[in-house]
This record gives sequence, structure tokens and C-alpha cells, in this order.
Amino acid sequence: MRAALPQLDAELAALARVISTHPAEDGSARLLVGLADGQAVETVLLPRDGVCVSSQVGCAVGCRFCMTGRDGLLRQVTSGEIVAQVVLARAQRPVKKVVFMGMGEPAHNLDNVLEAIELLGVEANIPHKNLVFSTVGDPRAFERLAQGRVKPALALSLHTTKPALRAELLPRAPRLTPGELVEFGETYARLTGYPIQYQWTLLEGVNDGEDELDGIVALLRGKYAILNMIPYNTIPDLAFRRPSWERARTIAAALHARGVLTKLRDSAGQDVEGGCGQLRARAARTIPLERA
Repeated sequence: MRAALPQLDAELAALARVISTHPAEDGSARLLVGLADGQAVETVLLPRDGVCVSSQVGCAVGCRFCMTGRDGLLRQVTSGEIVAQVVLARAQRPVKKVVFMGMGEPAHNLDNVLEAIELLGVEANIPHKNLVFSTVGDPRAFERLAQGRVKPALALSLHTTKPALRAELLPRAPRLTPGELVEFGETYARLTGYPIQYQWTLLEGVNDGEDELDGIVALLRGKYAILNMIPYNTIPDLAFRRPSWERARTIAAALHARGVLTKLRDSAGQDVEGGCGQLRARAARTIPLERA
């Protein structure tokens, strides 16, 4: 065993390495992480001892407002590579929470993601509710999560209450209506005993109207839920725009007053233009990242 340790250490170290670090004024830091085959993903050190990890290189969902999906899915990230991102984060600061909100759709890489979640929840002693599985929604994922030894917290990408608009914004997501998505979420929330986090990327002139606010109240009031409203992290060559912070605060306050627990959040790394996929896209122009 002693003789084998150096080789084992070398193999583990080769799983992932930090190519570059981009600290932000909000206390976060975006890491461009190189994998053994030359691909790269993004990992974000979050304020308050959290880390955001990537589960795929690229993404097949193709959300219209996201940089990651523009190249499609290049390959899956293995469970070892997911855990390696947490190890890299822990080398720089304490990690008490892991969120699967980086590059990729965790529901499209279920075996690897759930294996990593079990390891982190059992061996790494991270509280199960501090492991956050973020997804656009997939019936297969809801079934598997409910059966797991470690049942993570669940974050569901809602973004709109209108089925047609959701199909337009998330063109290759499973065809679940917002109402169906909330039904799945409510069932899982009651099973685990902690609320669902519904994610809402706030897009100026797209999903910030009074009709959407009425729809949110109809869907989420009385549910075991938290609405995380995140003003859009602008990508220069896309048409979507970030609303003013004052407008976002007004919307969040109005929803809260109408019975929907709403938290206004800022996407980490705004000042380093680090929206998921942007670091990798810039790096691909300057370093030789492999393509699958």
C-alpha cells in the first residue's frame, strides 16, 4: 500500500487541476478547471463556504440565455471529476455546501452525479440538505432522487409560468409544464422535509411582467418552496438583458408581500464576467482545450 500511494496520489491529482482563478469583489472566485483529457469545466467558490460544481462539459438543454449550451454536450463529467472539483475547492477554503449548478444538466448525468452526491454526503460529512441538485426537471431524476441513500436538496429551474415560453427558453428540456414541475417538486419536498428552491433567471422584458408575478403566486403560494430570483448575468452577444437591481428588488418585495418566500440573489462573479460557460469560452480562444 505504501509503495502504491505515490501512484494513486498522482492519478487522483491528474483528475482535475486549476488552470486559472478569477476572484470577484463579492467574495466568490471562479475557477477554470482542466480535466485529464484536456477538456475544462468551471467551478465556483461561493461566499459562506459553498462551492458550485459542473456535471457536464457543455450541455444538451440549450437554454437560450446560457453560454454553456451553445456548443452542445461534449461529454459527461465522471463522479471522480465531480468530487475532484470539491477537493480543489477545499484546498483553498472550507466547503460546507455543494451545489450542482455549474456547467451541464445533472439529470442528464444521473449515475455519476448521484454517486458523487452519496460520497459527499456519507464520506465527506456534508449535510444532505447542503447538497443541492439543480435541474430543469426530469421524471427519471425525481424517481432516482427519492430512492437514494442521500437525498439532496432540490433546485428546479422554473424561469416562467407560461408553458410556451418555457419551451422556447429551454428548448430541449423535458416537456413538463411549470405546473407539473411544481407538483413533482412539492412531492419531493414533503418526502425530504426541506423546501424546494425554484430558480428564476430574471430577464428584462421577458419574464418580469405583472402576468408572470400573478402566475408565480398561483403556482407557489402555500407550497413548501423558496423562489430564488437571480437577475440575468449578461452575455454580450445575446439579446437578453439584466433588469436594474431596483426593478428586481421591487419584484421580489411584491412576491413576498403576496405570500411567496422570495430571495433576491446575485449571480456570483458579475465583475469577472463569469456566467457559467464564459470562462471556458474565453479560454478556448487562448488555450488548447480538446473537443469531444
